[in-house]
Amino acid sequence: MTCSAKAALCGAVTALGVWMGLAAVAPPAVAQSFPSRPVTLVVPFAAGGPTDTLARILAERAAAEIHGTVVIENVAGASGSIAGARVARATPDGTTITIGHWGTHVLNGAIYKLSYDVMADFEPVALIASGPQLIVGRKALKADTLKELIAWLKDNPNGATAGTAGPGSGAHVAGVFFKSKTGTEFQFVPYRGAGPAMIDLVAGQIDMIFDQATNSLPQIRNGAIKAFAVTSPTRLASAPDIPTVDEAGVPGLYIAYWHGIWAPKNTPKDIVDKLNAAIVAALADPAVRARFAELGQEIPPLDRQSSAALGAFQKAETEKWWPIVKAADIKPE
Repeated sequence: MTCSAKAALCGAVTALGVWMGLAAVAPPAVAQSFPSRPVTLVVPFAAGGPTDTLARILAERAAAEIHGTVVIENVAGASGSIAGARVARATPDGTTITIGHWGTHVLNGAIYKLSYDVMADFEPVALIASGPQLIVGRKALKADTLKELIAWLKDNPNGATAGTAGPGSGAHVAGVFFKSKTGTEFQFVPYRGAGPAMIDLVAGQIDMIFDQATNSLPQIRNGAIKAFAVTSPTRLASAPDIPTVDEAGVPGLYIAYWHGIWAPKNTPKDIVDKLNAAIVAALADPAVRARFAELGQEIPPLDRQSSAALGAFQKAETEKWWPIVKAADIKPE
């Protein structure tokens, strides 16, 4: 081999060694470029419902924080478990995430035989809001207070109907608790989400819903339905004229729908952190806070917005509600 050929070979080897060394210390490409494509936020219920509404408000602001696009995908059915399976199987690169709540990420695990684990198969990203349920009825219902509603239900055993987002959904669980506390009976009518159930309530096709404030407040304000009580020990700041369940005659019927964001299990921590930072920034935006408040949603304090805080809260809620649900023998229909 000539000297010039040896020099060329040595140069090539040296260059290769430098390149390999740089590659060894370079961060993963996915972390460098995230998001490399639009982020899909999977909503486990139909468009127009309360969870969908919160998702769209949050997505618009969070997209600006990650300098990307957030696309809403509604995957309804089976009280949110179809969407849960979709996200649990998604590639864990942060571009497929889901919004969920007390029903999808706590109750479903106690009720359904799922193809995924509600805790083990997701990475918590952020707790975003919490709001109590409202007990609401169709406008023409012959009852104006909760006590009058209970009396009407007792006069019409099994003749009344309550809409739900499916067996085991929050509305269903709340209705079961309500029955046990009041000695009333009524039929549950399952829908693919709270949005479609509300359409039928406004139309007078069903009698009542144990509903998220997000979904009901706009209809209450325009006079399309009537409100009997809020499932909280305190009144809603956004609707101070609606009495609490304690005031209205069913003390202790406290149920809060909290919402969070999750990514698939094994999503890299730096991507989870980036998503969390975008959500925290969105929740600090005065416009987002105002819109959430209008919908009866309370944004958690900053120390409860971390991914670790959501994970701990979900665990505590699971330990609280699973024994209650199983004791009530709530099963899919």
